[in-house]
Amino acid sequence: MTSGIPSPALVVPAMMKHAWDNYKRYAWGLNELKPISKQGHSSNLFGNIQGATIVDALDTLYIMEMKEEFKEAKEWVEKNLDFNVNAEISVFEVNIRFVGGLLSAYYLSGEEIFRKKAVELGEKLLPAFNTPTGIPWALLNIKSGIGRNWPWASGGSSILAEFGTLHLEFIHLSHLSGNLLFAEKVMNIRKVLNRLDKPEGLYPNYLNPSSGQWGQHHVSIGGLGDSFYEYLLKAWLMSGKTDEEGRKMYYDAVQAIETHLIRKSSGGLTYIAEWKGGLLEHKMGHLTCFAGGMFALGADGAPNDKTGHHIELGAEIARTCHESYDRTSMKLGPEAFRFDGGVEAIATRQNEKYYILRPEVIETYMYMWRLTHDPKYRQWGWEAVEALEKYCRVDGGYSGIRDVYNNHQSHDDVQQSFFLSETLKYLYLLFSEDDLLPFEHWVFNTEAHPLPVLHKDDGNKEENQK
Repeated sequence: MTSGIPSPALVVPAMMKHAWDNYKRYAWGLNELKPISKQGHSSNLFGNIQGATIVDALDTLYIMEMKEEFKEAKEWVEKNLDFNVNAEISVFEVNIRFVGGLLSAYYLSGEEIFRKKAVELGEKLLPAFNTPTGIPWALLNIKSGIGRNWPWASGGSSILAEFGTLHLEFIHLSHLSGNLLFAEKVMNIRKVLNRLDKPEGLYPNYLNPSSGQWGQHHVSIGGLGDSFYEYLLKAWLMSGKTDEEGRKMYYDAVQAIETHLIRKSSGGLTYIAEWKGGLLEHKMGHLTCFAGGMFALGADGAPNDKTGHHIELGAEIARTCHESYDRTSMKLGPEAFRFDGGVEAIATRQNEKYYILRPEVIETYMYMWRLTHDPKYRQWGWEAVEALEKYCRVDGGYSGIRDVYNNHQSHDDVQQSFFLSETLKYLYLLFSEDDLLPFEHWVFNTEAHPLPVLHKDDGNKEENQK
């Protein structure tokens, strides 16, 4: 960084400390913090399970060497993390945040309590797969084992990004517990998908767990679809590149996405549209911005000399997502932005102008930096740090923003657990050396929890690589 600017290596951990200390002061043991009203916030995604911020932040605390904080978090997990609750949870959210967070904490620290809790929770999630096809329910009462789907999802369907984002964690649960059931459950999901016809080679967002047929033919690389594609690539990488089925499914899907969803605006910005029964909606969500990093991460294994092309695609998506930030008054990106009616990379609807501390753009900067070392990615990351400090930092932590185009900031009063798990971790890694959690040894789950690459000759415990 130029002189006069504080070092990111100091600033990002200080941000983490501000977020953590305030969570501890005002919401300890609850799921999330309301940083303005200075009290706890509980999302219904976790049912009655408590402590989402603690479990989500464990690995970030460890990586940033916040030893005292890590120790108190571990003690809370030992004494208070309880899964014997009579409540309905989101299988997807509990898997990526709680199972993922516990697995990473175990692999980084070697502390047995994290392995034990991860496997215990994994076992509680297994009844979600008790459907005619084995495609799991979205919602599960972890006491009764009764599951159901979101009432709004197309004709009782399960959602691609939800049932497609269990693979990495469940492979590791089998690895750590010796119980092969976890791996069998997620491998069966692939079997069901491979039997189905894909419209134009694309995967619709909705699949009925009873009939095994697609619901509405909506396709998105943003919400409802996003992490399914990410986990195909990462399953292959995490297997030490032995999971051929994952590899083929990923590159075939990218080919279809390129043909049918990726477009260039008249101003030269590459974007990924949404597909609705063959018609394109020229809108891109903040969540979709993760795809820049995904394309770059998958570039090395791309078929027929397409490595350079995939890196270029990653760079173009990164540029478009940076523009979505740069074209707001706060220099933070909106929830969704459009490419129609003369508008490019701008949110046109009031209900798409908010920013909830999401990580996907920074995640893509981190992957692009590591894979190209182009300094602009660090510069863009620093712009995001400055904007977060200026507009999202409040006395009691960090808050999302209701309208990134309006300088009179209106806060949403939630410090999301993923801000500590993902946004701050990816910022820290963006400004760290490449040998901190190197890609050849670690794969990040969709909540930024690092999981070790498993080689065929691994015994029951991966050697800790850091």
